[in-house]
Amino acid sequence: MNAATPSPARTPSLYVVATPLGNLQDLSPRAAQVLGEVGAIAAEDTRHTQRLLDAQGLRKRLIAVHEHNEQAAAEQVLAVLAGGASVALVSDAGTPAISDPGARAVARVRAAGYAVLAVPGPCAAVAALSVAGFLPGGFRFVGFLPPREAARRARLEMLREDGDNLVFYEAPHRVVECLADLAAVFGSERRVLIARELTKLHEQSAVLALGEAVAWLEADANRRRGEFVLVVEGAPATEPMNAEAERVLALLLAELPLKSAARLAAEITGAPKKALYARALALKGA
Repeated sequence: MNAATPSPARTPSLYVVATPLGNLQDLSPRAAQVLGEVGAIAAEDTRHTQRLLDAQGLRKRLIAVHEHNEQAAAEQVLAVLAGGASVALVSDAGTPAISDPGARAVARVRAAGYAVLAVPGPCAAVAALSVAGFLPGGFRFVGFLPPREAARRARLEMLREDGDNLVFYEAPHRVVECLADLAAVFGSERRVLIARELTKLHEQSAVLALGEAVAWLEADANRRRGEFVLVVEGAPATEPMNAEAERVLALLLAELPLKSAARLAAEITGAPKKALYARALALKGA
């Protein structure tokens, strides 16, 4: 271990440890060392984590930390730290406390004054972004969308104009519905990376137009198996507002309701109605 990093044996700390998405060889040497030295491991699923420990030849006390017991589990973690030993926090796969339980436990440990240290490594969202081939820039991690269609579409409407690449997680039994809603809200021409079973034996990824995604999945039942990461290309930049369109819009806004002003300004100047409406909202809010 790097000399600048406190050893779990000397300084009671919470180590947030990234574990493999599927390929056990992705466990870093530092992560393996930390798991071997801590006094206990807080895990999303103790049975799943035990298989990882078995592969490393380790036997450790395991504390279950899942969405239904996170506050109570945090008390157990704090008790271990108070006893002078360090704790590792892991999820079933990837980096903990991103889309999995753990953030509340981390907050409790910080509030109690203990150090929280990252042991970085695999992350499904970043792995999918790296193979998408979309233009570099910002990205927004959304995670899992609401399971019900109305709530899912409402959430997507909020993201429709976002220029950043959008990263979603989805379960196999909802991925077709999710992609259908993405196409309906974002438009059939936007591109999406569909990545499943990252780092595993049957890893697969494809970049398609959203309008083609559902048909691609339904063409082969195997394509609907496994855990999914979806990366949707950011919304294209809107055309800049020219000075004449801005002047006409301002004059119309002084006399007309917002929607009417944007519609008439578009008809008069030929500028995009969507851009005029967005500018009108900004002017009214100023």
